[in-house]
Amino acid sequence: MVSAQDLDFSRRTKGIKMARIIPLHWRKLIRIFELDDWKLDRISGDHMVLIKSGFNRPIVIPKEKEVQVFIIKNNLKTAKISREKYFDLLKII
Repeated sequence: MVSAQDLDFSRRTKGIKMARIIPLHWRKLIRIFELDDWKLDRISGDHMVLIKSGFNRPIVIPKEKEVQVFIIKNNLKTAKISREKYFDLLKII
């Protein structure tokens, strides 16, 4: 279930409200990537490493209460997930 704080529509682009990526709990991020067919490969210390066939680089998610936005954005770029798809997956969980 998505809470109001998960979707922040405070930014505006040319009069259109645009959701802002905000810090999330690591478990929510794991679920988002699992919905996009990423699989947990290993746990390295306090980091979860996910892999997907056809991708050379893994997704690494630290076990933090709030994963920082730059980490989320870098992982989305590595996974080739658009902002729109990210917010669609976020609504599902």
